[in-house]
Formats: sequence, C-alpha cells, structure tokens
Amino acid sequence: MPIARPTDLDGALASLSEVPSAHLLAGGTDAMVEITFDQRRPEHIIALRRLPELRGHRVDDDELTFGAMLTYTQMERDLATVAPGLAMAARTVGSPQIRNAGTVGGNLGTASPAGDTLPWLLALDAQVELRSVRGPRQLPLADFITGPKQTARQPDELITAVRVPRVEGPQHVAKLGPRNAMVISVAMAAVIVDTTNRRVRTALGSVGPRPIRASDAEQQVSDAIDWDELTCPDEAIARFADACRDASQPISDHRSTADYRRHAVGVLAARSLRRCLAT
Repeated sequence: MPIARPTDLDGALASLSEVPSAHLLAGGTDAMVEITFDQRRPEHIIALRRLPELRGHRVDDDELTFGAMLTYTQMERDLATVAPGLAMAARTVGSPQIRNAGTVGGNLGTASPAGDTLPWLLALDAQVELRSVRGPRQLPLADFITGPKQTARQPDELITAVRVPRVEGPQHVAKLGPRNAMVISVAMAAVIVDTTNRRVRTALGSVGPRPIRASDAEQQVSDAIDWDELTCPDEAIARFADACRDASQPISDHRSTADYRRHAVGVLAARSLRRCLAT
C-alpha cells in the first residue's frame, strides 16, 4: 500500500485532497490492531508523525489547546497541573508503549464509545479543529462524534487540534474494566467541579453509542453544592448517581451486560464527585 510521509501540514493536506480515502495514521494503536486482524485494509496511508504543526500543547489564560499529535504520555507528564482530569484519563491507557504512541487526535478520529479522553473533553465542551485545503473549521465535540466510530470529519479534512476552556477546581476521571490495567473500559465517568463557573460538569463513556453529557445530573447537583465549602449532601450525590444512570444508554456485549454498565456508571460518577469534594 502507498504511504505518504509529509513533513508539514500543507503537504499532508495536499496529499489528503488528492486521495481523500487515505487512512490517516497518527499513533496507529487502533489501526494496527484492525489491520492485523484483517478488519481494515487501507489502500493508501498518510502518516502524520512528522508534522510539527500538530505537536504539543498551549496554555493560555482562558483556554487550553492540544495538538492532534499530543500523546497520552505527554498528557500524563505535562498536563497534570492544568488538566488533571485529562492526565488521569491518559494514565489509564494501555501500556507505556501505547501511551507513547497514541494521540488525542487519534482518540477523536477513532471515535470509539470507550475513547479514554472523550468524556473529559466532552464535559469541558471541547471544540475540535479541522483543516483541509479549503480552509479551517471548528466543531463542538458533541457534534463531531455522530455515532460509534463515526464523525463529522469530511474525507479531505484533518484533525489539527482540540480546544477546551481553562477552569479551576477539582477533577476526577474513573474507569472500570474486566481487569485493572491494559483494558478497554465497560464504563467511564469524568467529573469536573468547575469553581470558576460554579457548576459541575459530567460526561460518561462506554455506556452509549458515543460519549454522553449528563446535563440533568449536572444541574441537579450544581444547585445542591455549597460552593464556598465545596460540600454536598449525601442525598444530592445519590440523586446525581441516579441521574447519571438514567442518562446512560448501554448495550450488552462480550465485555459487560447493559444492566451492569448502567449500575457501574452511577457508582463511578458518585465516587468521582466525592473525590472532588470535601465530603
């Protein structure tokens, strides 16, 4: 299969405009599994590892920008202070080798319901930056992922970055799988106690066809929190867990039953909220 190895963004976009059906290869942690098991056989590949425009991250006063080629290892190592929930999610991904290769852009592009960074990004109303030879555009993550492994990316577009607002306050991401490590989750929850805006932000993973924003749960518990003391009554946390369970849309598969996923995501959400609060 032909492999293009552009060394700058313009070269990558030109290659993609010529062959819109080409597979975009970032870390390859998902693609290589699919190719190995003959689930995918791309006719063309565009490798993105050499593109300097997609690397690194930027921290501004009110916004964080993550280049599409930012790896899980870099998230864990460099973002623990400004994005602790993202660093926590990255820490649970695969092995060190996978964390060294896998990227936030790959996680977005694959759009798996179990994507480890996706609940945290969704909870923060992330904006996905896309670019083609026609120019740039930006989409909310909630609109970018349209279904299991389906996105609104056009064939000639490349994910270049993802942006989130910078907020203050505790964060926690919890993940449950059949074992303690090297696992695809059966339920995930991201909770951000946004003291900047005095609201709880919550999103769920692996319990629906795409990551789910638990908006009703957020509103209920935000109204119950004492924002000066960062405490919350136990009954309000219990209602928060119930609302997260109600927001989930799980299926039964070889990893878990739907009932277990529904129960687990409520437990994870409540546990994560408690760890963010002084209760």
